[in-house]
Amino acid sequence: MFDPSPYLPDSLHYGAFATDERAIEGLPVRLVIAFVVGVATLSVMLSMVSGVNTLGVSELDAKPSPDVVTPGDQTIDVTAVDADGDPVSGATVVVKAGTADVDGVATATTGDDGVATLDVAPELGPNQAEGTLKISLKPPAGTEYVDRRENTAVLVVAD
Repeated sequence: MFDPSPYLPDSLHYGAFATDERAIEGLPVRLVIAFVVGVATLSVMLSMVSGVNTLGVSELDAKPSPDVVTPGDQTIDVTAVDADGDPVSGATVVVKAGTADVDGVATATTGDDGVATLDVAPELGPNQAEGTLKISLKPPAGTEYVDRRENTAVLVVAD
């Protein structure tokens, strides 16, 4: 059988790895250095991302007035407001049936004061004491507004 040990350098002889303790000492130090450098790099990258303002959006909310109506012809003023409570002009307000019925869908656009006026005729079903109309908002084009959360509903109560 061929024995390669005379042809190998001393560091590669069989059994040389079993007695070499340098790799065991050097490995943890290298891991600690890599971990520290990685954490520092990650913190720098996160601070750069959090400083970008283009990712911010403002949630729109609808404030109906009145928020409680009776069945039949009604006029509802809906104010579109941003997260700070300031009125938003140019938003499209949509009122549709929830648990109360309404004929079709009513839409209007908010004016400079953030208010849209809608005419609706809600109806309740037989033996139904109350129901709701759903309100959704379409933000003005070219703005950073969104409407992801559920808005205040209009409560319809029987006379």
